Amino acid sequence: MSHKSHPNFIIWIALGLLFLLFTQGCSTPGAEDVSPTLTALSQSISSTATAAGLDVESENTLATAEFEATEVSQAVQATETSQNVGLDEGQMATATVAAPIIAELPSYGLDATSGRVGWMHNPLTLDASGYQQVAYGNDYMNVIGADFVLAADVIMNTQYGTSGCGFMFRSDGDKNKPNQYMVVLSRFANGRGLFTAVADGELANIKDFYPKDEDKSFDWQNGATNRLAIVARGNIIEIYTNLVKIGEIDTTAPPKKLAKPPKPELPTDQLDEKAMKQYKTLLTDYNKILEQNDMEYQTAALNFETKPTDFKEGFLAMIALNQSGDTTCTFENAWLWLLEP
Repeated sequence: MSHKSHPNFIIWIALGLLFLLFTQGCSTPGAEDVSPTLTALSQSISSTATAAGLDVESENTLATAEFEATEVSQAVQATETSQNVGLDEGQMATATVAAPIIAELPSYGLDATSGRVGWMHNPLTLDASGYQQVAYGNDYMNVIGADFVLAADVIMNTQYGTSGCGFMFRSDGDKNKPNQYMVVLSRFANGRGLFTAVADGELANIKDFYPKDEDKSFDWQNGATNRLAIVARGNIIEIYTNLVKIGEIDTTAPPKKLAKPPKPELPTDQLDEKAMKQYKTLLTDYNKILEQNDMEYQTAALNFETKPTDFKEGFLAMIALNQSGDTTCTFENAWLWLLEP
């Protein structure tokens, strides 16, 4: 099973409280509310051969999930040996397949000696339609990531600029009170990146970024392709778009008030009805997000003081989050590189 879609509002919150436009306010997820998404995750995990002995219902899933990505793709994981002389035919094929990853690693300050291939993913399209829907996908849901690089070309098509596409990672798969991180890109304010941490099912950290501040090539328009990458090493999470570092998170640091983005620009021709209608829509969304940002910051700051948010390892997935209308997220050239200690 490669992807799922769910309409539940609490699931939206449990997966990261992405763009926070909801005037209803926040409620604490309960066991029955959160279970559909994370039960599906657990079912995907337990259906794999490598997870045959994994008790996904336990409260401490990761304690019994100590397996490596060699179970997923043994051929690909021969990358390290491909650096040696006298490669056999299979290793040569592996080196060829992994070459694009090896070539990209220096953009993140790494090289082929830093780790090994976790997986290389076929193109994946996630569709989320309707009010507050979430879709996720990964053909290698059994792979655990601790320190890693996760990268993909992301093509966004959203009806509303506040919907987005990105990654979920270091998730414990707990169906009742999940612990996990998420990084998502949206078209809001000419492009926005958002990091969230959910601890025991509640928002406990949040930070946003505006890619174009650092990455002048970032294209926020529908149909544009941007390469999104995260580098996770211990408590430091680095975020890149188009090979440019746009932000860094210390998961042990408390949240700060979210940055105030530039207001939508008033059209030059105010008699242009179409342009003015679009401007008013953007302005309404902008004001709602500012109001919600303050509330969510306060929630995260309070929960950060009482809940653990420094997650060490967990499951990974590509995700699409839809505030309303329709969202399609396409992920191409996606791969996971597992960093060695």
